[in-house]
Amino acid sequence: MSAHDSATMLRPIAVGGTAQAALGVFAFSFSFPATAWALEGFGPWTVTGLRGTFAGLLAGVCLLAAGARVPPRSAWPGLAAVAVGCAVGFPLLSTLALRLSSTAHSAVVIGLLPLATAAVGALRVGGLRAGARPPRAFWLAALAGAAVVLAFTVQQSGGAGLTTADLYLFGALLVCAFGYAEGGRLARDLPGWQVIGWGVVAALPVNALTGALALTAEPVHGNWHGLTGLAYLAAVSQFGGFVVWYRGMAAIGVPRASQLQLAQPLLTLCWAVLLLAETLPATAVPTALAVVACIVATQRAGKGTGKGRGQSGGDGDGASSQ
Repeated sequence: MSAHDSATMLRPIAVGGTAQAALGVFAFSFSFPATAWALEGFGPWTVTGLRGTFAGLLAGVCLLAAGARVPPRSAWPGLAAVAVGCAVGFPLLSTLALRLSSTAHSAVVIGLLPLATAAVGALRVGGLRAGARPPRAFWLAALAGAAVVLAFTVQQSGGAGLTTADLYLFGALLVCAFGYAEGGRLARDLPGWQVIGWGVVAALPVNALTGALALTAEPVHGNWHGLTGLAYLAAVSQFGGFVVWYRGMAAIGVPRASQLQLAQPLLTLCWAVLLLAETLPATAVPTALAVVACIVATQRAGKGTGKGRGQSGGDGDGASSQ
């Protein structure tokens, strides 16, 4: 088979991986507005515990129905990172932050997350073996994109200094970056939906205990917004969105997929206008154009940087499609 034929066969895989990662970003862009809705009916610890509990139960049913085998022992350190980062740490810290800060200001964590995820993925030994070592141009474009989004969100916060909400967001950023990177790495060997499925199942005892205790300590208002937001967080933000997100990262690599998330803060702001009646800033359009330019630059810089199976998506996508 010629190199041209090989590249022609792999191109649909890369396109499919990009589409799945983008769908994950779209799903995650509703998470902050959904959290704001959930907080109208429940306390922050209750939201965190219940969303993780329902997601864990849903994932458990899906794993049982599919006859999924328990992952090998070598996969569990990575699954623990997914559980801590994506099923417990980020949901709790971001929910606590949203009690103290607006959706626009909290979106700063989303603006920095792609850079953090790409850095973790590139520095991980497994990521380097998978061809996830981007060139300098990739990092320059990623830094520019992160700087644009960060400047936008900081400007919208009125230039406020580091607050308690910022500390929560910074912690959420760190744990989620590790969870994303480890999940993307594991999705090369396990079906992507099983990676997050086993992750939320592993976190189920902690989340169930948290939810049970929080229900006795925090007020509950069973309104429509609260229930809808909680349902979305459990079914989509905590489980369904990760299925396509991890499949996308397995197909095109952690660094390239993570840069698509640069668009997430602006999407979140759009939903905040429609769902939370917030005012869309005048700088949203030029910021969106700048972000798109940075995403294009990172995608072009990332092409050809990995000759291994991670970049081609062959093994990762094949495993994910089981």
